[in-house]
Amino acid sequence: MILDTHQHFWHFIPERDTWIDESMGRLKRDFLPVELEPILKKNAVSGCIAVQADSSEAETQFLLDFAQTHSFIKGVIGWVDLTHENVEERLTFFSKSPLFKGVRHIVQAEKNDFVLRKDFQNGIGHLAPLGLTYDLLIYPRQIESVIQLIQTFPNQQFILDHLAKPDIQSKKWEDWRTLIKELAQLPNLACKLSGMVTEADWKFWELSDFKPYIETILDVFGENRILFGSDWPVCLLAAEYSEVLNIVKEFTASLSPQAQSKLWAQNAIQIYNLDL
Repeated sequence: MILDTHQHFWHFIPERDTWIDESMGRLKRDFLPVELEPILKKNAVSGCIAVQADSSEAETQFLLDFAQTHSFIKGVIGWVDLTHENVEERLTFFSKSPLFKGVRHIVQAEKNDFVLRKDFQNGIGHLAPLGLTYDLLIYPRQIESVIQLIQTFPNQQFILDHLAKPDIQSKKWEDWRTLIKELAQLPNLACKLSGMVTEADWKFWELSDFKPYIETILDVFGENRILFGSDWPVCLLAAEYSEVLNIVKEFTASLSPQAQSKLWAQNAIQIYNLDL
């Protein structure tokens, strides 16, 4: 079984989706479940988790509505304002849906110490009692603050998106590896093998570009804390869905059958509490 733990849907709205700039022309249209479902079937992927791309509760409901009508969407990582005083009420509201699995905030757009804010940490503190995860979207420059965050909440399940977005195109990975090794020592953090092709050269990446990054993640996180994510449709800027899948398959083919089962599905089921 293969589960894709990271993909997005949207109705493209230029005024809202300003992160999709002129270099991302391929993303300037709608991407909906009706398009993804046959892609998953073609690649023998059994289901996926839809992750927020817009910072609004409307986005959360948008994804939950799709998940309720498309059985291949196994869960939703939505957005709730974790800094707001009514955060517990809003999390409780969305938690009425068994498909609401966790929350993400686009921390990469914030200052390095954003995750250390008291109001943000107050919000984080309400996740674990509701059985909710937190997806970390960060850059390497934010890892030191994130280590402090995760240490503060040892009972909270965190998931690192996109390997903390290393600069794969530059092929300078040593500093990133040092930071990731420290980060991976925290037992309540898992990591998605996702978002790599868009950190490489979009037009001229090679399979070997990803070797030191994937090998590092396999080494420091171990078989129980690694997940697969396609980052569709953002990945289309640099690769087709099948290519993204094959990159991870190439560098994990030598793992034991048990480790591969965990990577491709079992870790996702456990970490996100998926009901299949």
